[in-house]
Amino acid sequence: MPENSDPTGRSPETHVIDFRAAEQLLAARDPRGAVKLLDGVIAAHPENTAARLLRARAFFAAAQLRPAELEFSIVLEREPDNAYAHFALARTYERQARREEAKRHFRLAAALDPNPQYLKAADFDS
Repeated sequence: MPENSDPTGRSPETHVIDFRAAEQLLAARDPRGAVKLLDGVIAAHPENTAARLLRARAFFAAAQLRPAELEFSIVLEREPDNAYAHFALARTYERQARREEAKRHFRLAAALDPNPQYLKAADFDS
């Protein structure tokens, strides 16, 4: 294989197209279709945090909570100050009835970004 060849056999442009198509599928409420497209993108570019975040969102939307949790966690390993990823991971924990873990990440999200939705979910008064 040439040095810069993609293990999936697809061009970088194709991965960009797949990423954009996955965004559209998720918006159209087809999270499983989005995951399928993103699997190839991530196989070729495992370091791509944006693709991992989008795949995490798709897993969450498909109620595949363990894979969503894993992807959100990978994003947070790379970007610990990503308020959205903390919030989304908290929602993932919440849906699994893991309240203490959810509360921690809701509060981290709110501390990183005073978004009203994050502040409400953080429930600092309790």
